[in-house]
Amino acid sequence: MDDLTLVRDHTIYSCVMGSRAFGLATEASDTDVRGVYLAPTPLFWRFEKPPTHVEGPRDEEFSWELERFCELALRSNPNVLECLHSPLVQRVTPVGEELLALRGAFLSRRAHTSFTQYAKSQHGKLLADVRVHGAPRWKHAMHLLRLLGSCRDLLRTGRLTIDAGPERERLLAVRRGEVGWAEVDAWMTRLSAESDAALAGGPLPAEPDRARVEDFLLRTRRASAA
Repeated sequence: MDDLTLVRDHTIYSCVMGSRAFGLATEASDTDVRGVYLAPTPLFWRFEKPPTHVEGPRDEEFSWELERFCELALRSNPNVLECLHSPLVQRVTPVGEELLALRGAFLSRRAHTSFTQYAKSQHGKLLADVRVHGAPRWKHAMHLLRLLGSCRDLLRTGRLTIDAGPERERLLAVRRGEVGWAEVDAWMTRLSAESDAALAGGPLPAEPDRARVEDFLLRTRRASAA
C-alpha cells in the first residue's frame, strides 16, 4: 500500500487550517488541509512500517498517522492541537469522532512551553527580516500575534480557540503593513507576559491525560487488526 493510498482510503479526520480556519483569509489565501489517517494494524507487522506522515495527494495537504498525531498532541505541539479545534471539518469517521472527543485530554500546562518556544523561534525570524529588510513579513507577524493570543486564552480558560475573533480587523491591518513594527513587537511582548501570568492560576492540569489517549489508541489498533 503506497503512502497516498493510506491518506485516500484511511483518513479518519481532515480539516481546513491556516487563514481560513483562523478567520483571517483573503482572496489570495490557500486552502491548507490537515488530516489524520489510521494505518491498518497489519502494516505494522512488517519490517517496513507505515509512514508517520504523508504530504499530498493534493497541494497544501499534509496528514499524520494517528499514533504520531497523538504523540505530538500530548506534547502540546501548537499546529497539531489547533487541528483538533478547526471549525472547518472536511471529513470525520466514527474513529475521528472519538479523536475529537479527546480534545480535552490533550490539553495541559505544557502548552505554555510549546507555544512559547514556537513563538520565540518565529519572533527570531521576524527580527532577522527587520534587520535585513527593514520590516518583517507581515503575514507571519499576523499569524504569530494570533497564536500568542490563542495561547494566552487557553491558559486563562482551559479552552483552545483558534478563530481571531474580535482581533480580526486589527490583525488584518498588521498583515497589510498598516501597523508599525514597534507597535507589533510591543503587542507580542504583552501577549507573552499575559500568558506567563495566566500559567499559574489557570484551569489546565499540569499534564495531559496520557492514559485516556493510550486507551483510545490501543482500542483502535485492536479493532483495525480484527
